[in-house]
Amino acid sequence: MRVKILKKARNELKLEVEGVGHSLCNLLQKGLSEDENVDLAGYDIPHPLTPNSIVYIRTKGDVKPKEALQKAVKKLLKMNKDFSKELEKALKT
Repeated sequence: MRVKILKKARNELKLEVEGVGHSLCNLLQKGLSEDENVDLAGYDIPHPLTPNSIVYIRTKGDVKPKEALQKAVKKLLKMNKDFSKELEKALKT
């Protein structure tokens, strides 16, 4: 997986992420959209045969998109860890 910055401004960030599709991008968009400092979060997959996604983030006020993205990723990592624990418990019964 490679990440390439396509646009970086004060309140906007546009990234191209190689090798990921809807699964990761949808989770990331959900995590970003739950942040009250994020004005817009979305993604696009320009061509269905090329596994590259374009992720777009626009923030409000003084919050930088990089900070919002890092916060969303941490939240998703915690969610993954919590799910893993609950799954292990469920599989033991």
